[in-house]
Amino acid sequence: MVLEEPLLHTFHLPPFLVKGDYKALYRYYSAAGKQALDMAEGLGLSREEACHNLLFATTFNSYGGLKVFFPGLVANVAGAGEKLHERLAAEIRGAVAEAGGKVTLAAVEKMELTKSVVWESLRLDPPVKFQYGHAKKDLEIESHDGVFQVRKGEMLFGYQPCATAGQFVPDRFVGDEGSKLLQYVYWSNGRETESPSVGNKQCPGKNLVVLVGRLLVVELFLRYDTFTATVDTELLGTSVFFTGVTKATSGPGASSSE
Repeated sequence: MVLEEPLLHTFHLPPFLVKGDYKALYRYYSAAGKQALDMAEGLGLSREEACHNLLFATTFNSYGGLKVFFPGLVANVAGAGEKLHERLAAEIRGAVAEAGGKVTLAAVEKMELTKSVVWESLRLDPPVKFQYGHAKKDLEIESHDGVFQVRKGEMLFGYQPCATAGQFVPDRFVGDEGSKLLQYVYWSNGRETESPSVGNKQCPGKNLVVLVGRLLVVELFLRYDTFTATVDTELLGTSVFFTGVTKATSGPGASSSE
């Protein structure tokens, strides 16, 4: 945008504009995140520093990714049609019923198809599509029709959809063979089989994004048997408009559908 550079990249945002709201968020995270902050202190971080990092990771880092990711996920599920919806509803409601009617982490972990749908959406349309990095050594990059020499220190840029484009396959990562493919999913600036650390540039909100994506699918199919939607493209990604829903006729969410 024309105004982005002078307004956001040239001058510091005056702190007084957000100070009050930030303090309110900080107080909330100090109380609600007690368990996480206790863990951080045990690892040697000050409680104040840990709270600031937790606030940033969830309200800026992860929120930014989810704002782009959620519409794409819903669009993929909507476009896959009723057969996939039936399978998701059966899996989700069965796992929740086994957990006594509650959505627990253990129940979510049993939902193989649900997990695969989320990973496939992240593979196909990652929230952050651009990657940058300096070459750590001289190397050659080969394509189908040429070889490109890259010198140590040169900047590399990647546009991930060029490598990940293709058809949405909901059960791509189901089963033992499917799980082997997760090492090739790079949506978080690293392999899905790896974890963020001080030694890499992987998204620190990686696990949260995957978990909340699963929970979104779970809540959808606890409430509805199926749904339809129209999909449009906007500046920041995909926009989805629900055009019809069929309330759940069975399972834990049937009596409380809205």
